Amino acid sequence: MKRFIDGADRGQGTLFPECVEDWIGEDNLVRVLDVLVDGLDLAELGFGGVDPEATGRPSYHPSMLLKLYIYGYLNQVQSSRRLEREAGRNVEVMWLPGRLAPDHKTIADFRKDNGLALRKVCARLVELCREMGLLATASVAIDGSKFKAVNNRDKNFTRAKVERRRAQLEESVARYLSQLDTADRQEPTEALAAKVTRLTEKLTKLKAEMGKLAVYEKQMLASPDQQISLTDPDSRSMATSGRGSGIVGYNVQVAVDTKHHLIVTHEVTNSGSHRAQPANMAKQAKAVLKTETLDAVADRGYFSSPEILGCHEAGITVTLPKPMTSGAKSEGPFGKQDFAYLREEDAYRCPAGEQLPYRFTSEEDGKRLRRNWTTACQAWPETEPVLASHRLPGKGVFTRPRPEADTEQPPHRPPRARDEGFSLAGAGPLRRAASFAAIARLSARPLAGSSGRSRSAARSSSLASASLPACRTAARIRIARPH
Repeated sequence: MKRFIDGADRGQGTLFPECVEDWIGEDNLVRVLDVLVDGLDLAELGFGGVDPEATGRPSYHPSMLLKLYIYGYLNQVQSSRRLEREAGRNVEVMWLPGRLAPDHKTIADFRKDNGLALRKVCARLVELCREMGLLATASVAIDGSKFKAVNNRDKNFTRAKVERRRAQLEESVARYLSQLDTADRQEPTEALAAKVTRLTEKLTKLKAEMGKLAVYEKQMLASPDQQISLTDPDSRSMATSGRGSGIVGYNVQVAVDTKHHLIVTHEVTNSGSHRAQPANMAKQAKAVLKTETLDAVADRGYFSSPEILGCHEAGITVTLPKPMTSGAKSEGPFGKQDFAYLREEDAYRCPAGEQLPYRFTSEEDGKRLRRNWTTACQAWPETEPVLASHRLPGKGVFTRPRPEADTEQPPHRPPRARDEGFSLAGAGPLRRAASFAAIARLSARPLAGSSGRSRSAARSSSLASASLPACRTAARIRIARPH
C-alpha cells in the first residue's frame, strides 16, 4: 500500500533473532520485581520445592512461580488460566520467567500450597518499604470489602433460610396432593394416568428434599454461628449495600498508609460486620510499623465503643464519625445534635430554650446512659405545639401540632426542612388536578384581619398557617414567606 508505513513480512527470516531483553525498558517494573524476588531466601520463608528431588521429572523453581504470581497481582490478573495465556503472548511475562509457560494447574497448586509463605513475602515487602522511608508516617486508613466466595446462595443455610425452604416445600407438597385428589375424582384416562405418575414422581423428589433439609438443619444448629455453607465451608452470608443483594463470601480488611497508599496489613474474616475490626486492624498495623503511637481513620461503619476503647488503651488514636442510629429524627422529635450541653450546670438546652437537668444514670448493653429531661413541655396546653418551631430562611415558620384527644384523625404533617418547591412526582393526573384545585380554593379564601395587606401576602399567610386537608394528596407544598 502506498503512502502508509508497511510492516515486516511475517514469513521473513532474520539472520540475528531479536533479543527479548531489548523489549523491556530500563525503568520497567518487572525488572524491580525480578531483583526483589531473587534477593529473597525462599527456603527461610517456607516455600516448598526449593531443593529439587534427585529422581522424577524436573519441576519449576519456586522463584519463577513467585515472580509470575506477584506480576499477576500487580496487573490485576488473578486467574491462573489467564496467567497461563499471558505467558504465551505478553512480552513482560515472557521475559520475567525466562520464556517458561507453566500450566494453569501448576500456578494454582503453587498458590494453594504456599499460602503462609506468600503472607511472609508480603510482610518482607512492607519491611522493605519501611527501610526505604515510605512508611515513615504513623497514620493508616482502615476499610474493608466483601468478596464473593465460590458458594452459591442456595448452598448456604441459616435458620431463616431453612424455615423459608421448609415452608416452600410444604406448600408444594400440599399443592401436588390436592392435584392428586382432584385426579382421583375424574374418569380414568391415559392422559390422567400420565399426570398422576408425574405428580407422584414430584412428591417423591420433594420428600427427598425435605430429608436433606432436615440434615442441613441439624448441621446448621450444631455450628457455632448457626450457619453452614456446603461448597466453601468457611464462607458466610453477608449483607451488602443493595437491598436484598447479600452475598456468600468473605470480608477482607485492609490498613493502608495515608501518605503513599501502601497496604500495611490485611486480614480475611467471615464476619459480615465491620464494627469488630478497628482495634484488631489498628494493632496489627502498629506492630508492622513498629511505632509507639498510631493514628487511624475509618468510616462510620466501624463505630463501636468497645473497639474505640481498645484502640485508646493500645496507644492508638482512632478518628471515625458516629452514625445516626436513632429513628427519633424521622419520627418528629429533635435529635441529640439539636441540644447544647451546659458543662457548668451539667444539663442540656433544648431548641426551645428549656434546660434539661441531669436525673439519673442507667446501664444498657454494657453502656452507661445518663438521663436528662424537663417537665416544662408537660404544662403546655393541648392546642399548643409540643415541639419548638423550625424557622427556615425564606420559608416561614412551621410547627408540629399535638393531636386532639376527641378525634382519631392524624394531625396535618407540616413540610420538613428539606422540602422545597411543589412536587407531585409519581401522582396521577387526577391527583395533581385535585391538589391544584384545592390550593387554588385555599388561596382565594378570605382571611380575618387581612385588610391593608396585598393579595399575595394573604395567600402566602393562608398557606403557611392553615392545616390543609389537600396536603394529603399533594406530595410537597412550598411555603412562601409573607412580604
